[in-house]
Amino acid sequence: MAPRQASAPDLRLVTPAPQPGGAAPGRERIIETNIPARLDDLRWSPFHTRVVLALGITWVLDGLEVTLAGALSGALKQSPALHFSNLDIGLANSAYLAGAVIGALGFGWLTDRIGRRKLFFITLALYLSATAATALSWNVATYALFRFLTGAGIGGEYTAINSTIQELVPARYRGWTDLMINGSFWLGAALGAVGAIVLLDPAFAGPDVGWRLAYGIGACLGLLVLIMRMWIPESPRWLMIHGHPEQAHDIVAAIERDVTGHDREERAKSLPKMRLRMRDHTPLREVAHTLFSVYRQRSLVGLTLMIAQAFFYNAIFFTFALVLTDFYGIKSDHVGWYILPFAAGNVLGPLLLGRLFDTLGRRAMITFTYGISGLLLALTGYLFSIGVLSAQTQTAAWMVIFFFASPAASAAYLTVSENFPLEVRALAIALFYAIGTGIGGVAGPALFGALLDSGARGAVFAGYLFGAALMGVAALVAWRYAIAAERKSLEQVARPLAVME
Repeated sequence: MAPRQASAPDLRLVTPAPQPGGAAPGRERIIETNIPARLDDLRWSPFHTRVVLALGITWVLDGLEVTLAGALSGALKQSPALHFSNLDIGLANSAYLAGAVIGALGFGWLTDRIGRRKLFFITLALYLSATAATALSWNVATYALFRFLTGAGIGGEYTAINSTIQELVPARYRGWTDLMINGSFWLGAALGAVGAIVLLDPAFAGPDVGWRLAYGIGACLGLLVLIMRMWIPESPRWLMIHGHPEQAHDIVAAIERDVTGHDREERAKSLPKMRLRMRDHTPLREVAHTLFSVYRQRSLVGLTLMIAQAFFYNAIFFTFALVLTDFYGIKSDHVGWYILPFAAGNVLGPLLLGRLFDTLGRRAMITFTYGISGLLLALTGYLFSIGVLSAQTQTAAWMVIFFFASPAASAAYLTVSENFPLEVRALAIALFYAIGTGIGGVAGPALFGALLDSGARGAVFAGYLFGAALMGVAALVAWRYAIAAERKSLEQVARPLAVME
């Protein structure tokens, strides 16, 4: 093959050799590049912090939305316009999750096809408009519809944001960073709790006004995020495979100057390269073959982790407020105070345990966090069923449980986003999120809403036991089959489909 030099010194465009029999070379473009190695060679810097803040705030928004849905449930039941039942609230919450499932699938496919950056703004715009519309709901059907559209925006955000952060953060920081970002969900939860405390105070607003104002918080935050994202670049890893290697090089060089303050072209020459055959998209047939044939075992692990954490989290948290109001007699405008310590446990878990996923390793920590979460939920559920807990001790128990469950749930997203090739990464995140949330998440709130309507502690305990059993199964699967991806480049964990020997 006859090489010719590209404009970037770390790229080498390769002209395919003539075909047998003297046929003309193919039209495909082949490059040799060390862009992945250059990104992983960087130290942590303000650039990476800005990326985490601008993109990771998606989880803050999701935490806000989910918390508002739980904390406002009492107000929605008291609303003179809506008069929701527990089942209505459970179905509306399931509509939000169903929207997230469909949004993740549709936007996940687009993210792999047209790029990560374009989707940042499409999904955020959908979230903003749907959240604002939720505040104007006039019956159960419109509330559920707008919650569905809000969920679609958030689901799309998950795919674009998870894949981009994975591809920009150096390998040695990837596990802790991913867990911290997913844990920031609970900063949004705390914000939603405080908002509910203030806005549901009868002295501030009535029962049919406060919950409407609360949804305005999300819309205002979304506008701020829109501004923050203006300077985030497209993923160089995506660009190098999809026919834009020179643009990918320019972005990496700019990141290096931002991080180190000087040009690193000489250093780049010593880093390992890989040869790639560029493409403009990956056919769905190849996506299916990759996920369900080549990486079948990894797919089963990711699916198990996602289903277990989705049921565990959504079933419990979406009905958190109903347990407090129906079984402990807590007023709906006081629920926010109980969410704050619950949120604190969820934030502290990834913060204090996150680095162990990069040192002790993925397999050991995923097994431990899933297993201990399931055991603690079963114990707490039993204590709840025999009536020995108060609202305060119930909240303290949940705080301890989710100290471990928060990094466990975050590890599910980490697993499905790093264990598959770049070309299918966003769609893999979307698919496993969609299936996991569809099976574990959408069914959970509706099931627990019905169990709570029964008024029987034993029925609720049975639901808790089922969630605990799912977490136990996930722990066993992780111990047996999880991949040791800690401190490895994404290309080592799963080679791009475009790699040539």
